[in-house]
Amino acid sequence: MNKFILSTTLITTTLLITALVFVNSEQAWSDEHNEEWSLFGLSSLKYTGVAPVKNASYKDECGSCHMAYPPGLLPQDSWKKVMRNLENHFGDNAELETSTHQELLSYLTDNAADHSEYRRSQKIMRSLNSNETVDRITKTPYFIRKHDEIPKRLVVDNPKVGSFSQCNLCHLNAQKGSFSEDEVSIPGVGYWGE
Repeated sequence: MNKFILSTTLITTTLLITALVFVNSEQAWSDEHNEEWSLFGLSSLKYTGVAPVKNASYKDECGSCHMAYPPGLLPQDSWKKVMRNLENHFGDNAELETSTHQELLSYLTDNAADHSEYRRSQKIMRSLNSNETVDRITKTPYFIRKHDEIPKRLVVDNPKVGSFSQCNLCHLNAQKGSFSEDEVSIPGVGYWGE
């Protein structure tokens, strides 16, 4: 290989690697700050965060006991697993009438992370192994990685929170589908990072 071709290849490779690092860091920053990311007007995805809950039955039925988790926080196979086990829904009986069960199952699977145009949903999907069907958002590798710096004493041992599954207690805009670090305020502790 002559020197010109070798030099051109090295320069091109270096520029491509630099561009990829830049794009990845910009996307990570925009995710953390819940800003839409674009490069010269081009965006990889239209939305940040996850799609907010819009189904009234789901809000009523599930939201009466816990936060109505946005469907984009789990893939459709996970929602199917959750909905198959409502007679033992994490220790409680949450069985539904057949028509309501079918409506909620359709809503959850149609809007699951693997069908979402929201960036955080797609990051959750990329974190999962293809043969893995988790039934808890807190078991997804994405969730674990995003919360690994938060001491257990601030959440699990905090009587004002009690569990990492109480997303809406710390994520002030969780109902809007926003889980930005900038909007985290832990009850009894204050804004995260201050």
